[in-house]
Parts: sequence; structure tokens; C-alpha cells
Amino acid sequence: MTRSKMRTASVTAVLLAVGVAASGCASHRFVRDQDAIVNSRVDGVEQRVGQVEGTAGEALRRATDAQKLAEGKFLYEVVLSDDSVKFPVEGDSLSPEAEARLRELVQRLKAENRNVYLEIQGHTDATGDARANEALGLARAEAVRRFMSREGIALNRMSTISYGDTSPAAPNNTREGRAQNRRVAIIVLS
Repeated sequence: MTRSKMRTASVTAVLLAVGVAASGCASHRFVRDQDAIVNSRVDGVEQRVGQVEGTAGEALRRATDAQKLAEGKFLYEVVLSDDSVKFPVEGDSLSPEAEARLRELVQRLKAENRNVYLEIQGHTDATGDARANEALGLARAEAVRRFMSREGIALNRMSTISYGDTSPAAPNNTREGRAQNRRVAIIVLS
């Protein structure tokens, strides 16, 4: 090999070694930069997870506190379902007996002169379609709410909810049981 070829080969080898070394440094720098980006993203995610865990824990604590407060608020319940105040099948009209019972409740509430809240729950028997029973339960509860409003109970102190046929008081396989399930329950809360 001639001297110039050796020199060219040496220069090429040196350039190649410098190129490899330089590319190795660039690769290491690139990896370090990417590692720093990933680490900062992971830190951000960990911080957000910590915030979510804190928020969830706070929500759970507040819900538990609210449950404890609500446990002592129930005063009594009045149920319109006995023979004298039964709702008709597929009906929401109040009988004269039901109206008399409701007047008694209104008088009691006025005499007690307490700031109470009424939850009026409508129920049905299990005959018919579930959606129709849901609507019928609400119609029964609303009939009671309208009547009590006409008797002097403020509307903002009453709310209605329908349970339809989902919360029976008696088995639905007998006529008597179905009659007991066609009812409205008035929950008095302080």
C-alpha cells in the first residue's frame, strides 16, 4: 500500500471514528432529552392523579357527612293505601277518604308549626308496563302534592318521586297485595 493510500485510509478511519463518536454523543443527548420530556409528563400525570384522588376522597367524605346528617332527619311516614283510601287500578284520583286523611295531615303539620319537608312517593302494583307504572306512580304523587298545596302547604316544601312497581309493600300475586301496592307514601323530614 502506498503512503498516500495509507494516509487516505487513516484519514477516512479517523473521520469515520469522529463521525461515530459524534453521532453517539448526539444519540445520547437525544435520549437524555427525550427521557427528560417523558419524566416531566409522568410527573404531571402523577400530580393530576394525586389531585383526582384528593378530590374523590373529599367527595366521599362529604357524602358520608351528608348521610350522617340525613339519618337524623326522618320524622314519620304517612301511607295512603288502606281500604278507605286505595287508588283505583290505573287511576290517580283521590277518594274523599284520602282527601280527609290528607286534610288531617295538613292540620297536624300546621299545628306542629315545624319547618318540615315532604317527600311524596308514588307506587303502583305490578300489573301493566313498567313505563306506564312509573308515570302512574308520579301522577298519584302529584295528585297528593296538588291537594296539599291547595290546603296550604307550600310547594317548595314538597317533592314528588315515582317508584312505579319497583318497591312493593305486599306480594303482587293476590288482589289484596296489589291493592296495598297502589299507594302514596308521604315522608316527613325535618
